[in-house]
Amino acid sequence: MRFNSIDLTLGDVRGGIYKLLEPRPDDADNGADNDVDIDVAKNGGDFDVEGFTVREEALVGKLDRRIMPCLFGMIVLNYLDRNSLANARIQGIEQALGLSGSDFSTAISVFFVGYIGLQIPSNLLITRVRPSIYLPGCMIAWGFLSGASAFVTSFKGLVMVRFLLGFVEAPFFPGALFLLSSWYTRKELALRTAILYAGSLLAGAFGGLVGASIEYFFNGFMGVESWRWLFMIEASCTILLAISAMFILPDYPHSTRFLTPDERAIAMRRVQDQSGVKDSTKGSLMTGLKMALTDYKVWLLSLIIITKTSAGAVTSFIPTLVGTFGLGRVNTLLLVAPPYVCAAAMTLVISRMSDRLGDRAYHIMGPMVLAALGFFFAAVTLNTAVRYLSLFLMLGGVYGSYNVALAWISSTLPRPVEKRSAAIAIINTMGNVAQIYSPYFYLPENGPRYLLAMVANVCFCAACIGVTVVLRKCLKQENEDLTRRKYDDGYDINEVDEIAYRYTL
Repeated sequence: MRFNSIDLTLGDVRGGIYKLLEPRPDDADNGADNDVDIDVAKNGGDFDVEGFTVREEALVGKLDRRIMPCLFGMIVLNYLDRNSLANARIQGIEQALGLSGSDFSTAISVFFVGYIGLQIPSNLLITRVRPSIYLPGCMIAWGFLSGASAFVTSFKGLVMVRFLLGFVEAPFFPGALFLLSSWYTRKELALRTAILYAGSLLAGAFGGLVGASIEYFFNGFMGVESWRWLFMIEASCTILLAISAMFILPDYPHSTRFLTPDERAIAMRRVQDQSGVKDSTKGSLMTGLKMALTDYKVWLLSLIIITKTSAGAVTSFIPTLVGTFGLGRVNTLLLVAPPYVCAAAMTLVISRMSDRLGDRAYHIMGPMVLAALGFFFAAVTLNTAVRYLSLFLMLGGVYGSYNVALAWISSTLPRPVEKRSAAIAIINTMGNVAQIYSPYFYLPENGPRYLLAMVANVCFCAACIGVTVVLRKCLKQENEDLTRRKYDDGYDINEVDEIAYRYTL
């Protein structure tokens, strides 16, 4: 192709993209200096332990101001775009496209077919590229595809767009979790993960409010249905935020430029103290993947997540459940918001308690009991007030503890970085397999009670509690084994970091 007298080939373009994504060349050059600074930070250097603590607290505050608002905004728009189809259903997309029977459930399900396919390779790739470019780049892509939903005219077109949308959204959530685990310690992760995930819950609330506003003000504007405006407006916001995020998000502690050398040293030491190895130490991607696949803890955590997401699939049908109250389009969309706001508040409170008490298992099991009660109430009655209350219990229980389970992943599988990255992707992929089959529990002929879905969800909650008990017992046993090794006279000095490590229960 010829452009302005300059010859461009496909290889030139591909090379330029790789150069943009790859870590900056000065990252490796700074490695030696970082090691020296880390030793100074660890041993006191020019400041005492109290001074180090003050600097660390200042660093965490700086990271929070930089990372959390950006990721929060990104996940809000991620879930707005993903779940906009549920609100579009209330606004008439089924009638406009001639959907019937299980067509809507298929459109929900096919998103996750594309979604689970890219997560593992993407999270392996993110250890080798710049997250500040990679994650916003994926966000721009899903913004365009989400906007394309406004122009579909048939069921086939909707399915194709939803499949591709799942494919380009796949890198974001596991990538965001991995980025958080690269900057924050075990004691800090649950709350930060909760703030991140609260964004997804508030997206459910905002989605209802945005949908109600668009239905009220835009339905029929310029001859366009309200559900088409919904996709176009949300997609525009997504693309604008993605461009801004490229200039805000950091990369990794050893390569981020907005920190001073001392701050980079402290950031690297914090993560290294938690896992016993530096995240800047690179190993084999395939070895990391093999380590994750052969670790039983990965599969127990996967079972916890998949049972939670199986029950949590109800989020794609909250507008549908509220619609059974018979209150009209606008009122239905407005009533969707309060249960999500309550769930977001519960998420923050439960996560804060989990961090402060250093516990994960009980902060998963307790909320899941509440969720089971919510599904039980929805199964046994058609009373409007009780069913609306049940939505608060469902969402608050399932998602109030979901982020605690996510934080448990990083603290249970901290090293090496390639294993942690692969494990996060594997567990998130397994969890989203549930989203392929669970929409078929909510077929129109099962309404308004949706008894099959509610009974199945009670069983999923019970299974989640059971697997959590098993994992806690296993980790407790491993901690006891590590304690015995610590007091053995013959252990290898190179194992000190590993033996000093303890799993969070």
